[in-house]
Amino acid sequence: MATENKNLSHYDKATIPNAKNFRFGIVVSEWNDTITERLFQGAHETLLEHGVDQKNIIRWNVPGSFELIYGCKKMQEQSVDAVVAIGSVIQGETKHFDFVCEAVSQGIKDLNVLQDTPVIFCVLTDDTSQQAIDRSGGKHGNKGTEAAIAAIKMASLRKDS
Repeated sequence: MATENKNLSHYDKATIPNAKNFRFGIVVSEWNDTITERLFQGAHETLLEHGVDQKNIIRWNVPGSFELIYGCKKMQEQSVDAVVAIGSVIQGETKHFDFVCEAVSQGIKDLNVLQDTPVIFCVLTDDTSQQAIDRSGGKHGNKGTEAAIAAIKMASLRKDS
């Protein structure tokens, strides 16, 4: 869990499994695209840095965070070793925020329980735009980087188990 003092991009590179033979799917919400593009860049750059070949990274866009569930489900069918779901939901004046956050978190949880390909939750659920900026390459690092590392670790776990 991120705290105000934690930088999401800091990790021990020596502890990350070799990822050169893995394929990853990244499903990106187009809603709040200034944030989701920054999260994608963090994830993409991290995967490349850990030896993943560009041709083994598949990106699909979906309209919003709610649609990430279906997009990730379909991505699991593409012979990938792990999927990263990237979205950003920012609190507004209505309960829509609550419904979307709950549905997306439960939907991604369900995909992890019911399917064999891990799906990594990289959906920011912030109160303000500034909080989203801070967690997508700002003062708290980039949650996309953290999600890519989780995807590598989970792909390795899947392969080794």
